[in-house]
Amino acid sequence: MYNDLLPQLFKTEYSKIIAVLCKLFGLPHMETAEDIVNDTFLLAAETWSSKGIPENPSAWLYTVAKNKTKDYLRRNKIFSEKIAADLKLHQPPPEEIDIDLSAANIQDSQLKMMFAICHPAIPAEARIGLSLRILCGFGIEEIAATFLTGKETINKRLFRAKEKLRTEKINIELPEEADIAQRLDNVLTTIYLLFNEGYYSTTQHQVLRKELCLEAMRLNYFLLENTATNTPAVNALMSLMCFHASRFEARTSDSGAYILYEEQDRSLWNDELISRGNYYLIESARGTTLSKYHLEASIAYWHCTKTTVKNKWENILQLYNQLLQLAYSPVTALNRTYALSKVNGNAAAIKEAEKLALSGNHLYHSLLGYLYTGIDDGKALQHFTSALQLAKTPTDKNVISQYMHKITINSTGK
Repeated sequence: MYNDLLPQLFKTEYSKIIAVLCKLFGLPHMETAEDIVNDTFLLAAETWSSKGIPENPSAWLYTVAKNKTKDYLRRNKIFSEKIAADLKLHQPPPEEIDIDLSAANIQDSQLKMMFAICHPAIPAEARIGLSLRILCGFGIEEIAATFLTGKETINKRLFRAKEKLRTEKINIELPEEADIAQRLDNVLTTIYLLFNEGYYSTTQHQVLRKELCLEAMRLNYFLLENTATNTPAVNALMSLMCFHASRFEARTSDSGAYILYEEQDRSLWNDELISRGNYYLIESARGTTLSKYHLEASIAYWHCTKTTVKNKWENILQLYNQLLQLAYSPVTALNRTYALSKVNGNAAAIKEAEKLALSGNHLYHSLLGYLYTGIDDGKALQHFTSALQLAKTPTDKNVISQYMHKITINSTGK
């Protein structure tokens, strides 16, 4: 239990404490806040392994973080020379500083931190990387996997982003109304990436990491609760996440193995979350702006339709067509070919899929293996073999091997 709990708490509590301390210290002293929180979790690892897990682990972390912050302020001149002056505190003693880790202040701090990190002065990739680190508690390896790059590159990118926060003297505050829309795009991208990492994990042996998905939904809910940030796109993203979350229990087996969409037990789908997804999708229709989140939420809506509807896949295909026009990506194009197979058959889908020529992508070969099955089993096995070689996770390899096994059995009649 200990081995599972601490990493989970790091994901959920690290970002909360960081946001509050950065709001207290100011963004130029972000690394100080990180050091305090890292020391807090290090002490937790040492103490809990020998003395056991406390009754309220989160409260334990908050208490230790408060004490370490006050200890730091007592012994470090930065309090009297910089922090107190910046905050106009007239240098009260550290024990009188209010280190407010209440739910309300955490929420306010994280909301403001989201927009501070997504300042336009910081390069786009650095904004997302820093947000994943500070707001979401991602490790360097996880961020590197998200960007398909090395840890050294990510460390340099984060260092430069922090330097930019210092040199630009960016404050932790909500931007002016005119600037919110521009900054909000980057905030939503970060939340979207966080949810995807949980929904389809690339760095763990788990197929589904619910805690990351729920953390993304929590951050998005902050935006919904603030009038200035409760926009159609924010509602659309929440709708998308609700629809996907509704199928959590049906998406994996008791052993943790991945269950394909067509084979899922629909009785396990969460009707309440589907209803919430519908609510937010309706709310997202306010205004005239159409975002990629609107289209992806609409696709997810059709996927959550339990009954067989005649035009279900035609609607999904048309939505993919719109999505490709609005925000093209090879993965979206690949997903479209699956919908195309449902509408026009596998042969038509094969032609479209092969045009993409994503030879280095295991999903590309997996889809072609699936589409060729029953048409040309030899080619199907070739593609599944390529997919098996390219797949990185045990779960992906297992699913591909099962398909190959079925083809072999069917061809031998055994």
